[in-house]
Amino acid sequence: MGSSRRSRIKKLASSPAPDRAGALMPGKTRAGQRSQALIEFALISPVLLLLVFGIIDIGRAVFYYDTLSHAAREGAREAVSASTPLPTDDSVLAAVMQQLVGAPVSAPCPQGPVTSATPPANTAWLYVTEVNPPATVETNPPDNAPGGEFAAPAGGGCSAVNPAGGNTTLQVTLRFNLVLITPILSQVTANHILLTAAAIFRTEY
Repeated sequence: MGSSRRSRIKKLASSPAPDRAGALMPGKTRAGQRSQALIEFALISPVLLLLVFGIIDIGRAVFYYDTLSHAAREGAREAVSASTPLPTDDSVLAAVMQQLVGAPVSAPCPQGPVTSATPPANTAWLYVTEVNPPATVETNPPDNAPGGEFAAPAGGGCSAVNPAGGNTTLQVTLRFNLVLITPILSQVTANHILLTAAAIFRTEY
């Protein structure tokens, strides 16, 4: 009897005691994993957002440059066409605006000078000039305007108007001020990228 009693006591002593606190450990582990995941996401999410918006900005720049190039070609085709009546700055502007849908386009000085001035945010400026126009006002320029324009002297900081003729060449230039949305890229690029596209065609008149 004594030996059997001692063996039972040993078994009871060797068997693990129930641990109520231990029963909560799996739940605590899951909560800790969730907290760790939230902390990791909080650390990584700014980098992911910068990458996403950076890709969006690069895509916008590529899209607008391709659209500007196409719009410049369409504007040049309009400027040199032997239509009736002959093309004007306004008709070239209309042809360009049909391609740049959603982006404001204006021509403050259609015949130049093409300076380093920056257009307003997400806006394009149009120029119809001779090939390789200067950055200064021209008082006696070569042929630098569509054939439907009337000759006019320089004034208001704009070059004189000399309508083209005799199958000369004209250059249509578009300058677009693309404002970025990614903070770091904005700081690197002074908050904008100036896109320029040009097309040179020979007049048909």
